[in-house]
Amino acid sequence: MEPAENNQHNKPGPLGFLKKGLNRNIIILGFVSFLNDAASEMIYPLLPIFLTAVLGAGPVAIGVIEGFAESTVSFLKLYSGYLSDRVKRRKNWIVAGYAISNIIRPLIAVATSWTAVLGLRFSDRVGKGLRTSPRDAMIADSTPPEARGTAYGFHRAMDHGGAIVGPLLAMGLLFLLQGDLKTVFLLSFIPGTLAVLLLLFGLKERKDRPSPAPPGARINVRSALAEVPQGFRKYLLVLFIFTLGNSTDAFLLLQAQALSVPVVLLPAIWVALHIVKMAFSIPGGILSDRFGRKRVIIAGWIVYALVYAGFGAASQQWHAWALFGLYGIYFGLTEGVEKALVADLAPAHLRGSGFGLYHLVVGIGALPASLLFGLIWQGYGAAAAFGFGSALALLASVLMMALRLDGKK
Repeated sequence: MEPAENNQHNKPGPLGFLKKGLNRNIIILGFVSFLNDAASEMIYPLLPIFLTAVLGAGPVAIGVIEGFAESTVSFLKLYSGYLSDRVKRRKNWIVAGYAISNIIRPLIAVATSWTAVLGLRFSDRVGKGLRTSPRDAMIADSTPPEARGTAYGFHRAMDHGGAIVGPLLAMGLLFLLQGDLKTVFLLSFIPGTLAVLLLLFGLKERKDRPSPAPPGARINVRSALAEVPQGFRKYLLVLFIFTLGNSTDAFLLLQAQALSVPVVLLPAIWVALHIVKMAFSIPGGILSDRFGRKRVIIAGWIVYALVYAGFGAASQQWHAWALFGLYGIYFGLTEGVEKALVADLAPAHLRGSGFGLYHLVVGIGALPASLLFGLIWQGYGAAAAFGFGSALALLASVLMMALRLDGKK
């Protein structure tokens, strides 16, 4: 049930994993994520400053916006995954999700209050809710089990590549437009449109999608929970505990500003973060294919705990740059690997639902995580808030060490 944790001998080298893990659909979805994130990251690094300096919002408002948007649409991620299992088509959901986000997101430029931004961020996340679980399931459908970590790592690497290009575009446009944030937001429509066109004309639904539902099998959330191994359900619980300490990265950008990183360099520090993410995503996936998902995830969570503890103790500008770089290693070791573990454990005919459950758990934890972080920061200071996140990451790491992922009920 979980090939990534067993049978570690006689596995191919890194080039062999790359060859097995990359095909037309994986490459197309990778480039779509590249373009979509280029569009998104022209806005996201600047959003905390737009909210605080232009619209007058505070830390709690930022926590509400990010946490509420992610948590509420997690139910949509669950439902879209379930529907993609039921109708055995994933492409339509993927295209619709990317199209909605890339129409709505640039409209942040015309927002006049933080509540308007909340509404637009929610609509943007609706698009993400429609596409995420079917897309993740399509990656698993298109990839052999022994190379799933590599495939998800490649997808995350391309995603982070877009996140490198986006802030660089934003920096150049801010320079040319003399700091006009709203025009930068509007121009994000261009790479977003290219992403949707690539999906429409490049992505192919697999007619031989493996492992359809057995005769008489029920495809719904309850059956998905009932049929996945007990280890998977426990994995979701541990992941929820970790997520409670994993607040929005907007707080890291605010802390970087508090450590005297100039506003004009915030996109640059975001670029540095994503360069490290991109560099470690494929190696992290390959390591999980070769040595097991659980070991790599635990290593990533420990790195996360160290980073948050570091942000709580940081006192100089260079600390922010160093910690953002280390933070990128955490992403490289966990983002794709966590998804590969879901693909390993979920029954093939419930794969979309399995990813829906995964994203639901992460999303449910997102609102209290960001809201708690904002409240702790506002009431007790940044050090206490970052310490809270670090402690939960360490707790989750210990629980993950004790977790059995052998496929037994």
